[in-house]
Amino acid sequence: MTHHVAVLLFDDTSGFTAGMAAEVFGRPAPEPGLDWYELSMCAQRPGVVTALGGARFDTPHGLDVFAAADTVIVPGVPNMTDPPSPEVVTAVRQAHRRGARVVSLCSGTFALAGAGILDGRRAATHWAHAAELRGRHPLVAVDSDVLYIDDGDILTSAGQAAGLDLCLHLVRKDFGAAIANRVARRLVVQPHREGGQAQFIETPLSADPEDDRLAASMAWAAANLDKPVTITVLAERAHMSPRHYQRNFARSTGTSPIRWLIEQRVRASLALLETTESSIEQVSAAVGFDTSVTFRHHFARLMRTSPSAYRRAFRGGATAQVSLAAVFTVTGAC
Repeated sequence: MTHHVAVLLFDDTSGFTAGMAAEVFGRPAPEPGLDWYELSMCAQRPGVVTALGGARFDTPHGLDVFAAADTVIVPGVPNMTDPPSPEVVTAVRQAHRRGARVVSLCSGTFALAGAGILDGRRAATHWAHAAELRGRHPLVAVDSDVLYIDDGDILTSAGQAAGLDLCLHLVRKDFGAAIANRVARRLVVQPHREGGQAQFIETPLSADPEDDRLAASMAWAAANLDKPVTITVLAERAHMSPRHYQRNFARSTGTSPIRWLIEQRVRASLALLETTESSIEQVSAAVGFDTSVTFRHHFARLMRTSPSAYRRAFRGGATAQVSLAAVFTVTGAC
């Protein structure tokens, strides 16, 4: 059945944030035959909604359509100091109670928190708003380090472009890595960005040629996952010492080279598990793990399930039951 996605628009909403959801869920399926998404743009009251810069959205859909959708998305609130209206609170709670997947992008987390559905749960928002969210909603476990958090029926993202990461993650959960990668290619973006928000916090753009060498070494590693890749090899390709390479890598990506490499290998294994009959041992070798035991260990640690269980769930059409959260939210060292 077609999956209904509803996006809630406020006056003075960000057209960029709302547009990301429209680009992912509103365009046709990337290949024929998929029961793709049906998108509805909604407002508290049907009619014209203004956007930043004077643009206008005209939507016939109100909160009744929003509350009835399979996935409801709040892309951002114009004023974080104002609590959500009672009508919005009711609609968010109704959607959550009836089992809808509830999603916030950027400051939309404040609307979810104001509805009370984030109490006792982890949530992400823009790093610049994290302290405000903690102060206003102390029962919410705010994580300002990650790009997004998948907590099952509630998913929250960090600021602006991180919402696109979360939207692609939803496609990955619903249709698998191969389809999500096709959507990402259509948008000309990475299917998944590594690291957390730390790499963006008050960090100026750099023209340092070392960054280009670092990026080139990462591109080489991603294209050669089946080969032995060590920090020494990466550092040599970037013309740096291993210690200098690790320091620059952490500064630029917010993670370590080894952790990044492990995540790349686990992520590369998803499409093989979904689309091939290769054994776990063969998949493990194809993405560069020394042994299937090591592969299973890291897969379970990051994906919170086993490779075999992931394959069974995907083949059985129940991918939504498999938690992909940790691969995209863990920020600790390996």
